Amino acid sequence: MKELIARDLLSIGAVFLRPEEPFTWASGIKSPIYCDNRLTLTAPAVRNDVENGLVELIRREYPDAQVLMGTSTAGIAHAAIAAHIMGLPMGYVRSGAKDHGRNNRIEGKLEAGQRVVVVEDLISTAGSALDVVEALREAGAEVLGIASLFTYGMKKGLDRMAAAHVRNVSLTDFDTVVAVAARDGLIQSGDVARLLAFRDHPEDESWIGGKNA
Repeated sequence: MKELIARDLLSIGAVFLRPEEPFTWASGIKSPIYCDNRLTLTAPAVRNDVENGLVELIRREYPDAQVLMGTSTAGIAHAAIAAHIMGLPMGYVRSGAKDHGRNNRIEGKLEAGQRVVVVEDLISTAGSALDVVEALREAGAEVLGIASLFTYGMKKGLDRMAAAHVRNVSLTDFDTVVAVAARDGLIQSGDVARLLAFRDHPEDESWIGGKNA
């Protein structure tokens, strides 16, 4: 499954590797990878793999799930489609409460004690996903964990989730994408070590000067 989804994401440019011309994140960090998993929604074959993969993942890892809650905005569509397939209720959590109407932050019916899985498109430092978990816990939900399309596996994100006692399972991850890209000739073999160095220490730009094999 991890390799299938990795190849899918690479094939439509939802994950794009460019170690020779790094992208710049909003934080200012130089990155060899760009992710836009919203593109999966406009590629029906890939979307089918992703949503069926999410359903399989949730059923296997969180068999007691009663409600799926998407993160705003990237996780909403994935939560909706997966919930439809599974016959489960679905809602989503805003990044902040509305400033009008009922001032909701959680959209959709959620009862205290319900077992919830958060659906997220990607996990990097995990900040936004953990904000959603906190809001759901404050509303009385039992958050079983997160199901995401892609994770970087960055130490900061892993440490944050461990501290918050939150589990994440992903359809694919950075290491798998890099391995598939190298095997398929999308990057050079010498780029693999550079990319993994970025994952381990994203603030350290020394990987940029690495030489390809």
